[in-house]
Amino acid sequence: METIALPRLMAAKRSYAVRRVNLDECVHLMSDAYAPQAGDLVLARITEIGSHRRIELPSGRRATLNVGDEVLLAYGNRYAPDQYEAYVPDALEPCHMVAAGGIAAKAVSWHDKLSGPTAIEPVGVLCGIDGNAVNLKQFALPTLAGALPSAVFGVFGTSMNAGKTATAASLVRGFAKSGYRVGALKITGTAAGGDPWLMQDSGAAKVLDFTDGGLATTFGTPIDTIVSTTRNLLRTLNRMDCDLAVVEIADGLFQEETRQVAASPLVQSLFDGVVFASCDALGAVDGIDRLKGLGYDVLGLSGAVMRSPLAMREAATHLDVPAYSLEDLQDAATISDFMEKTVSTRLSAAG
Repeated sequence: METIALPRLMAAKRSYAVRRVNLDECVHLMSDAYAPQAGDLVLARITEIGSHRRIELPSGRRATLNVGDEVLLAYGNRYAPDQYEAYVPDALEPCHMVAAGGIAAKAVSWHDKLSGPTAIEPVGVLCGIDGNAVNLKQFALPTLAGALPSAVFGVFGTSMNAGKTATAASLVRGFAKSGYRVGALKITGTAAGGDPWLMQDSGAAKVLDFTDGGLATTFGTPIDTIVSTTRNLLRTLNRMDCDLAVVEIADGLFQEETRQVAASPLVQSLFDGVVFASCDALGAVDGIDRLKGLGYDVLGLSGAVMRSPLAMREAATHLDVPAYSLEDLQDAATISDFMEKTVSTRLSAAG
């Protein structure tokens, strides 16, 4: 273990994933035999440029990568059907940067549209004054007691790129235009700044994601941890005086953590209603049926399927919920209808 100078850390390209870390607390560098854990910080050197040619900085700027650059990443597993399947390696060995947001892992498979992963060589894991590895969980928001926002709306989908984020952003925009102070939250996925910034640009007063709960990614994270983190982040939004929250759940219902999240009675009890995003008619019908079977109040369908009139026509013949374009979700009448249904549901549950 060696001492590492703060100027060297400050000179490295720091990723979005590690934005909450106080680098003043990173005083040692461990390059000995060590089995990294998800969330551990690693100083790594770029050895080969692959499909990720840039790294997302905490500011949002995507900095170009060059062979020889030192970068600050967090170890984490990744599940992304359109990108990479990757796992935290068992040792400090050469591996990959598998997400622009700053995730270090060993890629084992990837979509054939990609040229292959960007290769990295760990310089060492960052450690604190006590000699222990610095982990993102040390910089998570504090655990709070108290109430959740008065209304919580969720967005599930069929898969990656089903239009979940666009759907959630449109809901945020609609509620904000109707005068609500909106909190936006993404509870699963891989560290990346694009989605939170879109929520902010759409009118969210406060935006949080699982990285604020100390997680680099949620693939491979126990469901109890995801649920407790979600509840705490919702309490945090309530403490920030948000009237309501819009929550995005990453990936599709067949992804293991998303399946567990959807099946959790504790998660289901959080939502006053959900909107489902789909790429196609069959996925829309099956996904909505699955959510209803789990007890969710499905308010409607949206997402990429709305781009095709024919696909929408197919779905409409088999659905008993409305279909909303992104513009519809921003309309005052839709927002009013959602809020009225929320009140009605709560009164029915109370009665």
